[in-house]
Amino acid sequence: MHQLLSATSADRYVEAMRETVDRLAGRLRDTAQPFSGASRAQLQELVDAVDLDADGLGTRSALREADDLVGEHAVWFHHPAYAAHLNCPVAVPAVVAEAIVAAVNPSLDTYDQSTIGTLMERKLVDWTCGRIGFAAGDGVFTSGGTQSNLQALLLARETAIAARVAAGDSRADAARRLVIVATASSHFSVQKSARLLGLGDDAVLLVRTDARGRMDPAALAGALDTLAAIDRVAMCVVATAGTTDRGCLDPLALIADECDRAGVWLHVDAAYGCGLLVSPTRRHLLDGIERARSVTVDFHKSFFQPVSSSAVLVSRPEDLRHVTWHADYLNPADAEEPNQVDKSLQTTRRFDALKLWTTLRALGADGIGEMFDAVLDLAARVHDEIERDVDLELVGRTELSTVLFRYQPVDVTDAQADRLVPLVRRVLFESGRAAVAKTVVDGRPCLKLTLLNPETTLDDVRAVLDLVRGAGAALVEGDDLVTAAEVGAL
Repeated sequence: MHQLLSATSADRYVEAMRETVDRLAGRLRDTAQPFSGASRAQLQELVDAVDLDADGLGTRSALREADDLVGEHAVWFHHPAYAAHLNCPVAVPAVVAEAIVAAVNPSLDTYDQSTIGTLMERKLVDWTCGRIGFAAGDGVFTSGGTQSNLQALLLARETAIAARVAAGDSRADAARRLVIVATASSHFSVQKSARLLGLGDDAVLLVRTDARGRMDPAALAGALDTLAAIDRVAMCVVATAGTTDRGCLDPLALIADECDRAGVWLHVDAAYGCGLLVSPTRRHLLDGIERARSVTVDFHKSFFQPVSSSAVLVSRPEDLRHVTWHADYLNPADAEEPNQVDKSLQTTRRFDALKLWTTLRALGADGIGEMFDAVLDLAARVHDEIERDVDLELVGRTELSTVLFRYQPVDVTDAQADRLVPLVRRVLFESGRAAVAKTVVDGRPCLKLTLLNPETTLDDVRAVLDLVRGAGAALVEGDDLVTAAEVGAL
């Protein structure tokens, strides 16, 4: 049979990979829209038709079936009409590196399962820490920003509890007093992490933001003083370098001033904005990040890497001790090897660092930064375009690559415009011709473009906006057919 990857199956491996890559390349060349437009019922029917208990089809037939399902009905992020979420087209060297990772299949938890992979990941962690400005930082790759944020908040919790226990509190009493300070613009994983960490329902304090959704340093100062006065412990302040909706950055240096004054851990969630670390023109937007105690970066957003490729970095390597747990069969305390499981919430862990390594070596840091700059420049031009458009309403401006807007000609009321947002998004998605997102800002729904394709042009975005106008106009024409129940079901 020789179905496992080995010396005896190497030739069949080459044939299967070549056929699959050729088929995918054809789809990349010929894709005319970001999604097939198949309904969920149609897709469910295709999935239900597959009998997973049937006899095997053989490798070639199984791969062709996978292409018929996934290749035909995937959401293609490389298409310029895809502008919905924080999904990027991926760098070619990174995709090829994924093939190496899958074939070799190392696990980065211990040195004896990965050898040079461990050393390469550690070098990339050091490189990222250097870009942040940590003099002697450390960290580890993770599955994504949610896990990175969770680990950072775990480290902050353990540090705060240790300090209170040293001052005479019991661990349970210390934990009950802990508070995370964030904003309504912070990623939802902050609240989720608080629950996972066993903190109270009132453990996340959301402070005031400015008109663009950025943390107000004065409000932060007041919150920290109030917490101290009522004998609560601010275990961490979460600042965001690239909010999901508005693409804005909190004033990191001013927030760091308040954290230093109060002696509070500063975590910077730079999952979206981490591409600024290599930007030739906008690195200054991250000024102050070097003063953080921990930082989240998502290379699979603004470094154009395949999912998943994230990391959590700390300015003090000793902080990672809070996730260390020794097992005699895996990483005994007397081991001399650099076992990365000592720093990670995960045990078995993919060599996701290789694709970033390969991309950096192929394109250079400046090359990646120029690609990120390209999407930021495009977003600025799209903002100007929408601001001049009589049918579209711009909802604020961004420092990164999101664009918030509504379809609202002069004869469309606010209430109508709000009702149109989910309907326009659904019409575009169900047609497969374009993908835009929807969100709520200041209590009103709006459409959102997230531009992360450096090859997308202004004309490409204009084409998407034309589709928005067309869908909006058609929906307004038949507005009496659109009920509140239909809107609520979306």
